[in-house]
Amino acid sequence: MSKLEQDLTEMLEPAVAACGFELLGLEFVQAGRHSTLRVYIDHENGINVDDCAEVSRQVSAILDVEDPITNEYSLEVSSPGVDRPLFKQAHYEAAVGEEVRLRTKLPQEGRRNFKGDLVAVNGDMITLKVDAQDFILMLSNIERANIIAKF
Repeated sequence: MSKLEQDLTEMLEPAVAACGFELLGLEFVQAGRHSTLRVYIDHENGINVDDCAEVSRQVSAILDVEDPITNEYSLEVSSPGVDRPLFKQAHYEAAVGEEVRLRTKLPQEGRRNFKGDLVAVNGDMITLKVDAQDFILMLSNIERANIIAKF
């Protein structure tokens, strides 16, 4: 998670909680002049469009006042969906036994993309079984991770 994403999480988490939702995490994706701030929220009863709209209004008001992002961007508020992103250690712990797809910031054993079963979480390390081989990865080196939905 970048410094900006950490700062945004700390700034927005209380407002999302005040609306009655959990801030799962967020992503700031820079794509030239078309950047996107994607905020993922969750609730034990699920998320609907009205929930996203309510959180979007609250988050937007805070961002307008604090102005932490200097360039132009779009705000998206979303449920985690079936391919739930993993942001925090607790998310990884809850996903043990699930198949996940992840990308690391720095290559490990010559690769950055992994797809396999999340076997264990030990502190700030995870064990991922990929084609019968175990990979031990640091959470801080994971750029993006998602559960792979099974239907």
